[in-house]
Amino acid sequence: MRTTARALSVTAVLAGTVALSACGGTNTDHNGMTGMGSASSSATSAAKVDPADVMFAQSMVPHHQQAVEMANLALTRASSADVKALATKIKAAQDPEIATMDGWLGTWGAPTGSADMNGMAGMDHGSDGMMSQVDMTKLSQASGAQFDRMWLTMMIAHHQGALTMAKDVLTTTKDPRVRVLAQSIVDGQTKEITTMNGLLSGS
Repeated sequence: MRTTARALSVTAVLAGTVALSACGGTNTDHNGMTGMGSASSSATSAAKVDPADVMFAQSMVPHHQQAVEMANLALTRASSADVKALATKIKAAQDPEIATMDGWLGTWGAPTGSADMNGMAGMDHGSDGMMSQVDMTKLSQASGAQFDRMWLTMMIAHHQGALTMAKDVLTTTKDPRVRVLAQSIVDGQTKEITTMNGLLSGS
């Protein structure tokens, strides 16, 4: 009887151990599968991203960064309070948009455009409105009323380039987030161009 009882006890312990191991294995497998599922979902999501949306974000990030750089210059070198106020507004609008687009690019598994900013600024981009490094150097060396006129002229061209990029992606994107941001850029920067033209005509 003692032998039988001991055998039954050992069997029960072994069964419990197996059960616990099975549960532990299930949890490990479940966690692993969850991770794999998330990675698979991200990969699938990235695969479905419209290349035009990726290009828009990659191009607009350095474009916005240059606008913020120009705005920072205006805050210290402009003589017009209106120019400084507009520069503050541009910076406040575009800094969060940069963060948003960088977030998208990270989710999509695409490189950000920020690393290429200096290279882009040195190239002739035509319709995108990016200033060359020579332009930025001239702007940084100007001050007072001369700076104001130069800054307004350059920022109008810069904004017009952003409008072209935003309007182009609006014709192709199916992502509601991209559509909302692009439309916001069109609406906001169109108004700012009108403001800047008014300041230029009055200077």
